Amino acid sequence: MTAYTGNLVCVRCGVAYPEPALTLIGAGCPACVGANVLPEYELSEMVVQDDQPGLFRYRALLPIAEDVTPVSLGEGGTPVVELPRLAESIGLRQVWVKDESRNPTWSYKDRLAAVATTKAVELGAETVVVASTGNHGAAVAAYAARAGLRCVVLTLASVPTTMKTLMQAYGAEVVALPRPADRWHLMGELVKVRGWMAMSGYANPPAGSHPYGVDGYKTIAYELVEQLPAPPDAVVVPVAYGDGLSGIARGFADLAALGVIPRVPRLIAAEPFGPLAQALADGSDTAGPVPVGPSVAFSTASPFGTQQSLAALRGSNGMAIATPDNDEIMQAQLALAASSGVYLEASSVTAVVALQKAGLGPGETAVVIGTSTGLKDVGATAARLDEVPVIEPTIVALDKVLR
Repeated sequence: MTAYTGNLVCVRCGVAYPEPALTLIGAGCPACVGANVLPEYELSEMVVQDDQPGLFRYRALLPIAEDVTPVSLGEGGTPVVELPRLAESIGLRQVWVKDESRNPTWSYKDRLAAVATTKAVELGAETVVVASTGNHGAAVAAYAARAGLRCVVLTLASVPTTMKTLMQAYGAEVVALPRPADRWHLMGELVKVRGWMAMSGYANPPAGSHPYGVDGYKTIAYELVEQLPAPPDAVVVPVAYGDGLSGIARGFADLAALGVIPRVPRLIAAEPFGPLAQALADGSDTAGPVPVGPSVAFSTASPFGTQQSLAALRGSNGMAIATPDNDEIMQAQLALAASSGVYLEASSVTAVVALQKAGLGPGETAVVIGTSTGLKDVGATAARLDEVPVIEPTIVALDKVLR
């Protein structure tokens, strides 16, 4: 029943590589710098299998064999929450957030990890290795634990304690390296020498993540079309190397090719420092490097964009918007939480900031992909808030501190 052809295809040159092509996982096309290889499909119908767990109800459009048992923690099926106050403040007809913080490890990385780990089991991997500053590592660690695989996470000492704790709690062996590029170099050596399966990218400059896992994000597009009264005009996605952006674009492209929707929504990439925005403005086929600085959106703060991101944006007549202002991001985080009851991670809130800058028309609708919860880095939020006052148990004392 699966539509997957068994080939991985370069997003830049179009060359097909038959699976397993293990040396390409995390490294991308050997002929094209910065270009991922992604699964190829022969589409005929939209099949939904409600007897399958989590996002695997769409397994017919995922790159896994029919006889493989999915590695699932009940991911997917996340709610779409309308944001009327945000829509009114921007001047749009309707805005929703696809709240991916409701996934098992509280981020949309669970979609990638579920498919990538299932593929790792299918291909006989015993150890998986991932370079991550948080969400990706936590998700892979959890799904590896579910599958009974050994998991090694290469991180940085600067990541929040909460992120390190999550990775370790799920049983991963976690080590920190001095510089981001050190992780990629070490991962490449481990893939080559030890035969471990890379669960994230290790090419430098980056190409993207686990090619099979990228298509786990296709299910966000499938769910949105089921959940909304009509396809949105725009979908805003926080972006570093563009795994989520690429997968969502591929999901909408599937739906358009199958005649389920009349068109692909316009995709908008929210990125802290703007390598994709610069590439689109220049008409370039490479994105970055661009100057970077400290960012509260540390998990997406990349000086590089990827070929898969550019393909997703150009294929949807999309745009990329830089969101470098830390104060602006944190103000948007608190404003969204206080006005809508949705508390998102700073990296995720860049999508809200980008939407405010996108210049969409008053009759248009938009979805913000809320990639993770603010609880992953609660310290950054706490630093922007007043201390909780301690008062005497009287109304007079209370009135003195109430706004």
